[in-house]
Amino acid sequence: MEMQGHEKFMRIAIELSEQNVKESAGGPFGAVIVKDGVIVASSANKVVQQNDPTAHAEISAIRLACHRLGTHNLEGCIIYTSCEPCPMCLGAIYWAHIDTIYYGNTKADAASIGFDDHFIYLELERPMHQRKLQIIQLLRDEALSAFKLWGNSESKKNY
Repeated sequence: MEMQGHEKFMRIAIELSEQNVKESAGGPFGAVIVKDGVIVASSANKVVQQNDPTAHAEISAIRLACHRLGTHNLEGCIIYTSCEPCPMCLGAIYWAHIDTIYYGNTKADAASIGFDDHFIYLELERPMHQRKLQIIQLLRDEALSAFKLWGNSESKKNY
Protein backbone atom coordinates (compact mmCIF):
# COMPACT_ATOMS: atom_id res chain seq x y z
CA MET A 1 0.00 0.00 0.00
CA GLU A 2 1.29 3.46 -0.87
CA MET A 3 1.83 6.09 1.83
CA GLN A 4 -1.27 7.96 0.61
CA GLY A 5 -3.40 4.97 1.51
CA HIS A 6 -1.86 4.79 4.98
CA GLU A 7 -2.42 8.52 5.43
CA LYS A 8 -6.09 8.15 4.40
CA PHE A 9 -6.73 5.55 7.10
CA MET A 10 -4.75 7.53 9.71
CA ARG A 11 -6.87 10.59 8.96
CA ILE A 12 -9.99 8.51 9.68
CA ALA A 13 -8.53 7.46 13.06
CA ILE A 14 -7.72 11.10 13.82
CA GLU A 15 -11.23 12.19 12.81
CA LEU A 16 -12.70 9.57 15.16
CA SER A 17 -10.58 10.96 18.00
CA GLU A 18 -11.68 14.54 17.30
CA GLN A 19 -15.34 13.58 16.91
CA ASN A 20 -15.24 11.73 20.24
CA VAL A 21 -14.17 14.93 21.99
CA LYS A 22 -16.61 17.17 20.10
CA GLU A 23 -19.50 14.87 21.05
CA SER A 24 -18.30 14.59 24.68
CA ALA A 25 -18.33 10.81 24.19
CA GLY A 26 -14.88 10.10 25.64
CA GLY A 27 -11.15 10.55 25.32
CA PRO A 28 -9.37 11.84 22.20
CA PHE A 29 -8.47 8.49 20.71
CA GLY A 30 -9.50 6.68 17.54
CA ALA A 31 -8.46 3.48 15.78
CA VAL A 32 -9.07 1.86 12.41
CA ILE A 33 -8.29 -1.73 11.41
CA VAL A 34 -7.72 -2.43 7.72
CA LYS A 35 -7.31 -5.69 5.83
CA ASP A 36 -6.43 -5.81 2.14
CA GLY A 37 -7.04 -2.08 1.81
CA VAL A 38 -10.56 -2.27 3.27
CA ILE A 39 -11.68 -0.98 6.68
CA VAL A 40 -12.76 -3.93 8.79
CA ALA A 41 -13.49 -1.99 11.99
CA SER A 42 -13.12 1.43 13.53
CA SER A 43 -13.80 2.86 16.95
CA ALA A 44 -13.20 5.81 19.19
CA ASN A 45 -12.40 5.52 22.88
CA LYS A 46 -15.48 4.25 24.77
CA VAL A 47 -14.16 4.06 28.35
CA VAL A 48 -16.56 6.62 29.85
CA GLN A 49 -19.43 5.85 27.51
CA GLN A 50 -19.42 2.13 28.41
CA ASN A 51 -18.06 2.41 31.97
CA ASP A 52 -15.33 0.02 30.84
CA PRO A 53 -11.68 0.90 31.54
CA THR A 54 -10.60 -1.54 28.81
CA ALA A 55 -12.72 0.09 26.08
CA HIS A 56 -9.83 2.00 24.55
CA ALA A 57 -10.16 2.75 20.84
CA GLU A 58 -7.72 0.02 19.84
CA ILE A 59 -9.33 -2.65 22.04
CA SER A 60 -12.82 -1.69 20.85
CA ALA A 61 -11.71 -1.84 17.20
CA ILE A 62 -9.99 -5.21 17.74
CA ARG A 63 -13.14 -6.66 19.32
CA LEU A 64 -15.26 -5.42 16.44
CA ALA A 65 -12.81 -6.66 13.79
CA CYS A 66 -12.64 -10.12 15.36
CA HIS A 67 -16.42 -10.30 15.53
CA ARG A 68 -16.85 -9.20 11.91
CA LEU A 69 -14.14 -11.52 10.58
CA GLY A 70 -15.20 -14.44 12.79
CA THR A 71 -11.70 -15.01 14.14
CA HIS A 72 -9.42 -14.17 17.04
CA ASN A 73 -6.44 -13.88 14.68
CA LEU A 74 -6.06 -10.60 12.79
CA GLU A 75 -2.99 -11.56 10.77
CA GLY A 76 -2.92 -9.57 7.57
CA CYS A 77 -4.45 -6.53 9.27
CA ILE A 78 -3.01 -3.11 9.92
CA ILE A 79 -4.11 -0.84 12.77
CA TYR A 80 -4.09 2.93 12.49
CA THR A 81 -4.38 4.64 15.84
CA SER A 82 -4.46 8.32 16.63
CA CYS A 83 -2.00 7.79 19.50
CA GLU A 84 0.84 5.43 20.33
CA PRO A 85 -0.84 2.46 22.05
CA CYS A 86 -0.77 2.14 25.83
CA PRO A 87 0.64 -1.07 27.36
CA MET A 88 -2.78 -2.77 27.44
CA CYS A 89 -3.56 -1.93 23.83
CA LEU A 90 -0.08 -2.86 22.67
CA GLY A 91 -0.48 -6.25 24.36
CA ALA A 92 -3.86 -6.75 22.68
CA ILE A 93 -2.40 -5.83 19.29
CA TYR A 94 0.31 -8.44 19.75
CA TRP A 95 -2.21 -11.07 20.92
CA ALA A 96 -4.41 -10.31 17.90
CA HIS A 97 -1.40 -10.85 15.58
CA ILE A 98 -1.94 -7.55 13.78
CA ASP A 99 0.90 -7.04 11.30
CA THR A 100 1.64 -3.31 11.59
CA ILE A 101 0.80 -0.31 13.77
CA TYR A 102 0.67 3.24 12.40
CA TYR A 103 0.19 5.89 15.09
CA GLY A 104 -0.17 9.67 15.28
CA ASN A 105 0.45 11.19 18.70
CA THR A 106 3.19 9.85 20.97
CA LYS A 107 2.81 8.60 24.53
CA ALA A 108 4.56 11.82 25.62
CA ASP A 109 1.85 13.82 23.81
CA ALA A 110 -0.79 11.80 25.68
CA ALA A 111 0.98 12.32 29.00
CA SER A 112 1.00 16.09 28.40
CA ILE A 113 -2.83 16.11 28.50
CA GLY A 114 -3.19 13.73 31.47
CA PHE A 115 -3.05 10.26 29.89
CA ASP A 116 0.23 9.08 31.38
CA ASP A 117 0.99 5.35 31.15
CA HIS A 118 4.63 5.68 32.20
CA PHE A 119 3.85 4.40 35.69
CA ILE A 120 2.63 1.10 34.22
CA TYR A 121 5.92 0.58 32.38
CA LEU A 122 7.78 1.29 35.63
CA GLU A 123 5.58 -1.10 37.60
CA LEU A 124 6.21 -3.92 35.11
CA GLU A 125 9.95 -3.57 35.65
CA ARG A 126 9.61 -4.04 39.43
CA PRO A 127 9.45 -7.44 41.12
CA MET A 128 5.84 -8.26 42.04
CA HIS A 129 6.41 -7.78 45.76
CA GLN A 130 7.62 -4.17 45.14
CA ARG A 131 4.66 -3.02 43.03
CA LYS A 132 2.03 -0.57 44.27
CA LEU A 133 -0.74 -3.03 43.46
CA GLN A 134 -0.79 -5.89 45.94
CA ILE A 135 -0.33 -9.19 44.07
CA ILE A 136 -0.75 -12.46 46.00
CA GLN A 137 -0.58 -15.99 44.64
CA LEU A 138 -3.29 -18.25 46.05
CA LEU A 139 -4.33 -21.92 45.48
CA ARG A 140 -1.83 -22.63 42.69
CA ASP A 141 -2.13 -26.41 43.05
CA GLU A 142 -5.90 -26.21 42.57
CA ALA A 143 -5.59 -23.72 39.71
CA LEU A 144 -3.18 -26.05 37.87
CA SER A 145 -6.02 -28.54 37.32
CA ALA A 146 -7.45 -26.39 34.50
CA PHE A 147 -4.01 -26.20 32.88
CA LYS A 148 -3.66 -29.98 33.08
CA LEU A 149 -7.09 -30.39 31.49
CA TRP A 150 -6.07 -27.99 28.70
CA GLY A 151 -2.78 -29.81 28.18
CA ASN A 152 -4.60 -33.10 27.68
CA SER A 153 -7.58 -31.74 25.73
CA GLU A 154 -7.99 -32.92 22.18
CA SER A 155 -10.32 -30.02 21.38
CA LYS A 156 -7.88 -27.24 22.34
CA LYS A 157 -6.99 -24.63 19.77
CA ASN A 158 -3.69 -22.91 20.32
CA TYR A 159 -3.64 -19.19 19.89
